[in-house]
Amino acid sequence: MTTINQIAWDDTVLPFQLDRSGVRGRVARLDGVLEHILSRHNYPAPVAALVAEVALLAALIGPTIKLRWKLSIQVRGNGAVRTIAADYYAPSSDGGPARIRAWASFDAERLDDRPAFEQIGEGYFAILIDQGAGNLPYQGITPLSGGSLSSCAGTYFAQSEQIPSSFTLSYGKSRMAGDAERWRAGGVMLQTLPAQPMDAGKGGSGEHGLIEAADILQGVESEDWNRANHLLSTVEPIELIGPSVAPTDLLVRLFHEETPRVFDPQRVEFGCSCSADRVRGTLSIYSAKDIRHMTTDEGTVTADCQFCGAHYEFDPASLGFEATVDAEGNVLPAEASEEGR
Repeated sequence: MTTINQIAWDDTVLPFQLDRSGVRGRVARLDGVLEHILSRHNYPAPVAALVAEVALLAALIGPTIKLRWKLSIQVRGNGAVRTIAADYYAPSSDGGPARIRAWASFDAERLDDRPAFEQIGEGYFAILIDQGAGNLPYQGITPLSGGSLSSCAGTYFAQSEQIPSSFTLSYGKSRMAGDAERWRAGGVMLQTLPAQPMDAGKGGSGEHGLIEAADILQGVESEDWNRANHLLSTVEPIELIGPSVAPTDLLVRLFHEETPRVFDPQRVEFGCSCSADRVRGTLSIYSAKDIRHMTTDEGTVTADCQFCGAHYEFDPASLGFEATVDAEGNVLPAEASEEGR
């Protein structure tokens, strides 16, 4: 049986503020979204854990952007797990759902028994924000550090934005009574704004000289921040994942002395932006000779979406800047097929 709590809070992000300290944050719950993401791929356990973590981070960080914008998290490394990526598509209108997708590439033969984060090796954690046509995208990068993607996200905000941030996440497979086993995830993000920015040129006390919250906050600000994080440290994984504990009840349990105040929750769902037209657009820069090299023995050009697994097949004659037929197979005028040569 599905409870009212589960119906209300599955696949949502709930913003809140702690009025006593001015610390703000979000509680995220992903179940159907995460199950959809991970069921499309047969990831080994450490890779699945990293994808779950980056999807949850996207859900927590994504609501900072405006309507119709896109926020991407990209992790690159030189280890067995080469790439981990997640996209958060802001709602197209007020009250609409946001969309999330996530994916990873890896070398199965190099995976071992080390913790999942160590399988990435050395590399970087990046956040990119696409503000739409006519605007330059924003990009911030920080080295991999801290032993988890969550720690990398906290370092990113301290280093790039000077906004002390912390993330407490939990994810894994669980089984509710009467239901099949499925992926669930939940987490809490805390953030606070310092009264005065620090001189970033002096470096910080973190790994590789990176800036940490302790380098930014002083006095009462530091006390408030540490107190909120201490309270958050008492959370149990099952409270984060749910669904038996509603996010509102969790906030009261953790922060009742901090006077928590909640705002309207944001619904999230799985969403992918891939399409046949997008694939055609990507391939439009190639010549007929290039397209021939991409053509299979069966006489088609194929493409698979790394995020959702969608499979596309094309007539090679309809691709590239020397295409001779359109998407429907209609012969193009000679002048149209020669454009761009």
